[in-house]
Amino acid sequence: MRIIKPFLILAIGLLLAFLAQYLHQGSYTGLIVLGIWLFIYLLWDNYHFLLIKRWVSHPNQSPPASVGRYEDILTPTYKTIRSLSSHLKDLSQLNQNILWAANAFPAAVVILDTHYIIRWCNKATNTLLHIDYQKDVGYNVLNYIRSPKFYDYVIKQDWSTPYLCIEERNGHPYHLKFELMQYSSENILLLCFDNTQIEKLRTTQQDFIANVSHELRTPLTVLSGFLETLRELPPEAVSPEQRTHFEHLMQEQANRMLAIVSDLLTLSTLESTQLVNPQPVPVISLLEQAKRQIQALSAGQHHFSWDIDENLVINGDAHELNSAMTNLLTNAVRYTPSGGTIEVYWGLNDDGEPTFSVKDSGLGIASSDLHRITERFYRVDKSRSRASGGTGLGLAITKHIAMRHHAKLNIKSKLHKGSTFSLVFPKESITSLI
Repeated sequence: MRIIKPFLILAIGLLLAFLAQYLHQGSYTGLIVLGIWLFIYLLWDNYHFLLIKRWVSHPNQSPPASVGRYEDILTPTYKTIRSLSSHLKDLSQLNQNILWAANAFPAAVVILDTHYIIRWCNKATNTLLHIDYQKDVGYNVLNYIRSPKFYDYVIKQDWSTPYLCIEERNGHPYHLKFELMQYSSENILLLCFDNTQIEKLRTTQQDFIANVSHELRTPLTVLSGFLETLRELPPEAVSPEQRTHFEHLMQEQANRMLAIVSDLLTLSTLESTQLVNPQPVPVISLLEQAKRQIQALSAGQHHFSWDIDENLVINGDAHELNSAMTNLLTNAVRYTPSGGTIEVYWGLNDDGEPTFSVKDSGLGIASSDLHRITERFYRVDKSRSRASGGTGLGLAITKHIAMRHHAKLNIKSKLHKGSTFSLVFPKESITSLI
């Protein structure tokens, strides 16, 4: 649209008035023409003024064209508005991204005012603190975290160290860590972290250090005792039979320490590396070898049942699979009394997944121990476990082998009613020998 400057409009009006006066020679002809021209201009100007006024009242509508005497004002205004609209759009997107990130954050995030009134909170707050991010905004956060110690921690405003507490939920302890910080004159940020898994890992680490120390201390004590006895007694005081007996016992303890160290190194390797280049494994060959070893270990004291799919082949590491399956078979023999039955199965389950299971009629495991028996050195019956010759690492090794093969280790057991240990492999692992 052509932009008409105000001075140009006035010049055109004067020109028209001059021409009219010249042509008609009337006294007032020029003035009348000029008046009409100015009246039309005022109508035109007022019309655009009304458009601008309407736009100001409804800024979401499209702005009018910047014409006439409003051009110098509207043109930079439109540029500023376009720039601000672009910035507002970017800020809105940034704000939305921040909200998405805060809602995806696993910790509880709560924005409070200086009176501890909830202004905003993310979705995790509902899980950790039972504060509904849609309903509870506008209420005091201390109404939801009813703890005298937490109240004192908040009111004293000494937030240099986090506040730690343990809550009982569904019969299990939950470890929570609270942190508060004031990030503006009107706002306080409250963070709540679920440290339950961290505490479990810390406890497991402490238990592992204590257990491995204990497991190694026992054979070392035996070895030290025998060596001290042999050193203090004169040679003629120890008969050849006694010396042979002492040497045999010391060898047993040395072998036990070697077995523990070997299993620890195996476990460390399994935890720190990935399974590479899996190959087709004829499981029937592994089980035939394991069958001979297990029957020798049983020495005819147990009744075995073997249900084996000879044609089922899976991808994996033959050495690791042999170790996992042998561990389960060995445990069944060790913890099943003489005369008991052990049922071994290798084939597809009802869902078409390759499954290796060992079912025994042994001592069984209490439900309180089931979730911990795959921990390193965890023993249900410590005295019986050591007497059976195990290192306490077999199930931990089996669990990690299963994880490396994307398999699941399922355990079903009832005290005094036997146990069933199953390795369930994904359908994708099924293959054939090349």
